[in-house]
Amino acid sequence: MQLSVLGSGTVAPTADRTAAAHWIEVGDVRLLLDCGAGTLQRAAQFGIQWHRVTHIAISHFHLDHWGELPHYLFALRWGIEPPRTEPLVLLGPTGLRARLTLAAGAFEDWLIAPEYGLEIVELPPGATHQLAAGVRLECTGTSHTPESLAFAVRSGGARLVYTGDTGFDAALAHWAGDCDVLLAECSLPDERAIDIHLTPTTAGRLATLARARRLVLTHFYPVFGTDDPATLARTTFDGPVTAARDGDRFTIPTV
Repeated sequence: MQLSVLGSGTVAPTADRTAAAHWIEVGDVRLLLDCGAGTLQRAAQFGIQWHRVTHIAISHFHLDHWGELPHYLFALRWGIEPPRTEPLVLLGPTGLRARLTLAAGAFEDWLIAPEYGLEIVELPPGATHQLAAGVRLECTGTSHTPESLAFAVRSGGARLVYTGDTGFDAALAHWAGDCDVLLAECSLPDERAIDIHLTPTTAGRLATLARARRLVLTHFYPVFGTDDPATLARTTFDGPVTAARDGDRFTIPTV
């Protein structure tokens, strides 16, 4: 299983971090977790075959997590040659279809009925969806917005958990238990903590409670400045910690 970080930032633009987007390749699956601004440019920059995407999973409806989705769907029709013919599966929280239908009023009907075919799957917390033989997507609710989801990608003996946006939640840690990689949002420094986002120390606590084998931090607001979130997370988690940058890649053995 290969994880590529396309966007490790937030809605606050910086020169070196774009909004939330993470690319997973495992077997025949090419899954994009969230699709914030800058996703396509980063994919092109880092040599990701974005046009071969099989699934896109949206964690919640804040624009820095799905604002580039219309552009992505449009690019799959007009941005490649020959045009795409394989159907795409779009997964997300309850309400995804209704929001896309409303957006189609502005962007035209191709948004929900592209020529290559679009399957929209709404996932309630606790749902599991088979992405391909031997690869499945699991989800649970998080304490960010009413619809927010965390995702787990499981293949063979490997399990990667992506928190999406969330505050510290013992139930989420239990659900993520024994994951190989905990890809955790880390929006704010500890001194600016709020209930609906993680900080370095609360992300470390979450990883410890989850018995994660590795913690990868992502989704940083620029208020961190020159502080190293990984160093701070190590005060509450004694495993490997990385503060991700756009372009970072991680390999997770599936056997």
